[in-house]
Amino acid sequence: MQEEPVLIVKNLSAVFPNGNGGLQALDQISFSVFPQEFVCVLGPSGSGKSTLLRILAGLLLPTGGKVIYQGSELDEPRRDIGFVFQKANLMPWRTVIQNIMLPLELDNISPADAERYAREMVKLVGLCGFEETLPRDLSGGMAQRVAIARALVHDPQLLLLDEPFGALDALTRERMGMELLRIWQARRKTVVMVTHSISEALLLADRVLVLTPRPGRIRLDFPVNLPRPRDEEIRYTPEFTELTRVLRGAIG
Repeated sequence: MQEEPVLIVKNLSAVFPNGNGGLQALDQISFSVFPQEFVCVLGPSGSGKSTLLRILAGLLLPTGGKVIYQGSELDEPRRDIGFVFQKANLMPWRTVIQNIMLPLELDNISPADAERYAREMVKLVGLCGFEETLPRDLSGGMAQRVAIARALVHDPQLLLLDEPFGALDALTRERMGMELLRIWQARRKTVVMVTHSISEALLLADRVLVLTPRPGRIRLDFPVNLPRPRDEEIRYTPEFTELTRVLRGAIG
């Protein structure tokens, strides 16, 4: 891992006007993320996790503090930051391959190159054979695979994921967690992911940031000292169980 962080968050605060002095979502958040590191953000509902991720994406400006991305202050969306939302948000009239190609079309990549890159992503996320399928005919898990492929197709340096499997049933969510782990191990992007699942965070992350109830502050910056590569069986080890206990206690 390189010494210089790709992302530095300094004293970040976010207040939303509400006619009563403002609603403070985040308060004095500071942390760094290093190249190829996978960081998960845990915390109770309303702790500002999604707000934090939108600020890291340049979609929302903080009230106080700043975000330094690759050496410069971040104040707008960047092409090399990919974002996967809680819902897949696919265009219903576009096929799988066409949805994945969309960011490349917006970047004026030639149609031939755009299709070639998109087909590489289809293979990476395990959707071969579904290239011409419309979103209405996809399961929830398959739709999120398309969203991940769309976020990765222009080769971002930083990938942000906002509870991408939260709407899925428990079994599908576990499978998608393993799929995301496989994709990350293949591409080694720098990742910050919001999740409500302690098990998911421990399976995926190098570090877990635990936020307090609103206003969100960092209660714990927790290294996940589990060996890589990881597989499904690691969930059943005593080490995993002990780390789960620690994180659950931190969340309260």
